[in-house]
Amino acid sequence: MPAEKAAIIAGLQRDILLLQGFKQASSTSVDMGLGRISAAFPNGIFPTGVIHEFVNTAAEHAAATAGFISGLLNALMQGGGACIWISTRRTLFPPALKAFGIAPERIIFVDLEREKDVLWAMEEALKCEGLAAVIGEVKEISFTASRRLQLAVEQSRVTGFILRREAAALNTTTCVARWRIAPLTSEPEEGMPGVGFPRWNVELLKIRNGKPGVWQIEWFSGRFRLAAEHLPLVQPALIRKIG
Repeated sequence: MPAEKAAIIAGLQRDILLLQGFKQASSTSVDMGLGRISAAFPNGIFPTGVIHEFVNTAAEHAAATAGFISGLLNALMQGGGACIWISTRRTLFPPALKAFGIAPERIIFVDLEREKDVLWAMEEALKCEGLAAVIGEVKEISFTASRRLQLAVEQSRVTGFILRREAAALNTTTCVARWRIAPLTSEPEEGMPGVGFPRWNVELLKIRNGKPGVWQIEWFSGRFRLAAEHLPLVQPALIRKIG
């Protein structure tokens, strides 16, 4: 392809990303510590200021998802700011956040009775520019509701995470990324008793203008890292069957 046409196409791609809410790469971009996984994202940068959707079908998957998100919050909160975690049945144990380098008092937990109130509270929280992130736990979310959340973050640039518990179906939403997190068996460090570091099978099911993929990663010494090369690859189909 001639250099002139390639430059035109690259320019159009950048314009489209801006229209869809992606920031241009800059020195202020947040390094989420995901290493080679970052190549799956547009411009090689984890999308912030957008809505990420996490789907799961089992209680243990929900716990694994909360752990993975806690690792992401570790990076998002480096610049200051608190997070709001909204749900109708909180399952996260706040002191466990310390394992991911997060002081529990920096997370504001909002416990509500009805799921529709969770979405309303999340939309209002996402309008607060001073927050590092907002997390909402729901079972289902409509296209319209997801659109309202996306419109909120386009103004505030706050990152939102939707945790869908026991999602019955994967309907269409405006979320920029859709993830599925499943727990993997940890391996104890050589010569050390007890369990090893948290480890997950991470599926990026969709990513706007990016490349979906599957990785096995773990939380080690305050950061993400790819699991050891000798770890057997867990196929996504098998994980869905187990779930």
